[in-house]
Amino acid sequence: MPLIPEEPQIHEKAQGPRATPASGRTAPTPRPVPGPRPAAPPRPGRPGPVRPAPPAQRASRDTAAAKPGPAGPATPAATSAAPQIQLIPATPDGALDAAEEAVDLLLDSGRTPGDVLVITTGEPHPWAAHELSFGDAAYWAQHDAGDDVFYADAAVADRAASRAVVVVALNGGPEAAAATALTVAHSRAGALLIVCGDPQRINSVLGAGV
Repeated sequence: MPLIPEEPQIHEKAQGPRATPASGRTAPTPRPVPGPRPAAPPRPGRPGPVRPAPPAQRASRDTAAAKPGPAGPATPAATSAAPQIQLIPATPDGALDAAEEAVDLLLDSGRTPGDVLVITTGEPHPWAAHELSFGDAAYWAQHDAGDDVFYADAAVADRAASRAVVVVALNGGPEAAAATALTVAHSRAGALLIVCGDPQRINSVLGAGV
């Protein structure tokens, strides 16, 4: 099912029951926020003296925290409807940056960090690499806590639980990794699937039956 490349803006439609910012209202259209961003607070449960700060660390922003969201770990979507798919054209070198911008827009629009799963096909996200340096158990404990954006490599993404939004960064890797990432992402996305990468490559994989 070929997709027409769109500008890197997130347009989300409500599909089936999911968490909304408030009863009877939908989240505002995400738009870039001008000016400097506030400093991110430490990750929950990460005392400063114990570990060095992880690279590209992400935590809840004040605007996101003020929005009501699902309590506790993310759970599989309670609907069988296919998620909306958003394509953001990007080169392999720029796919991860495009994914980060998409996540920023999602959080600015009212999504909580625990709503978002990011899957990479090439080099792992710096946050994932940092957390994995403390061991596999500690890394997946962050996933189970469900209170922050979680980054996973395509090879292990099938262990991740469903979240409202899944973002895929096609930042390199073999064709099999792209197919795995898109297949897993499509099955884990409750409302929205965002894919950052080469449109032809994405369409070839999606057209193969994802």
